[in-house]
Order: sequence, then structure tokens, then C-alpha cells
Amino acid sequence: MGSTADKAKGLTNEAVGQVKQGVGKMVGSDRLKAEGAAQELKGHAQKAMGDAKSAVKNAANKMAKGANKNL
Repeated sequence: MGSTADKAKGLTNEAVGQVKQGVGKMVGSDRLKAEGAAQELKGHAQKAMGDAKSAVKNAANKMAKGANKNL
């Protein structure tokens, strides 16, 4: 999966997790609050993975540009 897809899925999971937590609070469901917190955490991790992939790709592109200039 690419960095953009990871970031998009991360944002979606964060949003859904927050909604689940809110609904869980409203109806008094500890299970739903816990599921929402876990899903939000999963979203944070997915976004971090997307950011890391972007950083690696950008670094590789910089190195490739530098190598081409030296040739």
C-alpha cells in the first residue's frame, strides 16, 4: 500500500474510532468506547506508516537527483 493510501485509511480509522467512542459514551457502552479507542490508535499508526513511507521516498528521490548531477 502506498503512503497516500495509508494516510487516507488512517484518517478514516481515526474518525470512525472517535465516532464509536462518542456513541459509546452516549449509550454507556464500555465495549464500544474501547473499540473506538483501539480503532483510533490503529488510525494513528497507519498515518505514521504513511508519513514514514513518504519520508523514505523523498530521501530516495533526493539521493537519485544528487547522483544524476554528479555523473
